[in-house]
Amino acid sequence: MKLDTKRKKVAIVGAGLVGALWSVILAKRGYIVDVYERRPDFRQAGYIGGRSINLALSERGWKAIEIAGIREKIEAVAIPMPGRMMHGLDGSLTFQPYGEKGQAINSVSRGGLNVELVNIADGHEQVHFHFNQICRGLDLETSAVRFEDGETGHRYTVEADLIFGTDGAFSAVRNTLQKLPRFNYSQHYIEHGYKELTIPPREDGSHRMDTHALHIWPRGHFMLIALPNLDGSFTCTLFLPFEGEESFKNLQTEQQVLAFFKKYFPDTLPLMPTLVEDFFDNPTAALVTVRCSPWNYGEKVLLIGDACHAIVPFFGQGMNAGFEDCTILDGLMDKYDEDWPAIIEEFNASRIEDANAIADLALANFVEMRDKVADPRFLLWKKIEKHLHERFPDEFQSVYSMVSFSHVPYSQALAEVSAHEELFERMLAIPKVDENWKGPEVEAVFKKWLGER
Repeated sequence: MKLDTKRKKVAIVGAGLVGALWSVILAKRGYIVDVYERRPDFRQAGYIGGRSINLALSERGWKAIEIAGIREKIEAVAIPMPGRMMHGLDGSLTFQPYGEKGQAINSVSRGGLNVELVNIADGHEQVHFHFNQICRGLDLETSAVRFEDGETGHRYTVEADLIFGTDGAFSAVRNTLQKLPRFNYSQHYIEHGYKELTIPPREDGSHRMDTHALHIWPRGHFMLIALPNLDGSFTCTLFLPFEGEESFKNLQTEQQVLAFFKKYFPDTLPLMPTLVEDFFDNPTAALVTVRCSPWNYGEKVLLIGDACHAIVPFFGQGMNAGFEDCTILDGLMDKYDEDWPAIIEEFNASRIEDANAIADLALANFVEMRDKVADPRFLLWKKIEKHLHERFPDEFQSVYSMVSFSHVPYSQALAEVSAHEELFERMLAIPKVDENWKGPEVEAVFKKWLGER
């Protein structure tokens, strides 16, 4: 049955990226939306950096933004990055395009984008934000949400027709569901942590490196990345094991930090005048993958975004996957004429497989970014990939392009990984393939592989 959206009250727990965007989409459909956020209003308090990884907005994210009708506003705060720039130990630079000409992922500041989305949502009269409100879980008997006012300590309960948990990897909404029988939940921390660093702009406000690239310093078991910001700076992130010979544990003094960067990232030292201060002022944060099922409780409560599928950032898909949740739900609203029990049932049944797939892809891409991108054999693989797509656009697309530049389900992209590995093992075994990678032998192997599928 079609719901009367004019009287349909929605509670969204979490005013992060997914919660803010989802409130815009619901408001455009006429829903009355109350958004509850545990942080003070970060538009007034100011976004606090120090533990952020810049975001890479790609095709899946843009689709949700277009549904919300706000693409032009978001494009104004995004910087296109058509490829990645690898920095060698000797200071050499190698540029590798991500996709076809005109395709790019886009660098956006997490804090800046969050502020922009909240401002856009706040412009809808049906959306009301409530900051400094701490979620204390769900009342499962009534499907109401319990809150505590962060300033007064007053505790109260909110009832709504629909409740969405968009409150991140350590979701308070999910925490209640975890206590239910037959609720599956796992979290996995990798051995690496991350620390935010900064390359400031030049005195004239310009960038100190190529603006339209994601910069990577791949060093085998660890890496440094840098993404451009509109103010001329770069947000850098060091991914390093917590323990071991080369680890955060062994970087305890100014001398140790400078020696480490001089050894592994020497070209960054002239660019990072506040390296030591940033290193010791900013926290070392952990990287977690969250998986759970089901994502719903009954016909009124649904988890989306990091609350049900937080992933590591190495495919640039965490935000994009959360935004794609919004896209899929929007499509299901049309399919089922806003019959929410049917919408929730199909979303829970179909989306979990894809969320688990992008979690696996993101973990695997860490190895590619920190290690393989500096391997000549891998770079040759990428050249052949690009060549095959140009020659056979309907028959071949790289896994990276499937994930970043299409709406192919994540589970389908994951299924292609082993098939592509087999194909390129055959191609790279061709004698002198590094000299003849556009030759007939490569295409013959490809056509044989295609015929076997």
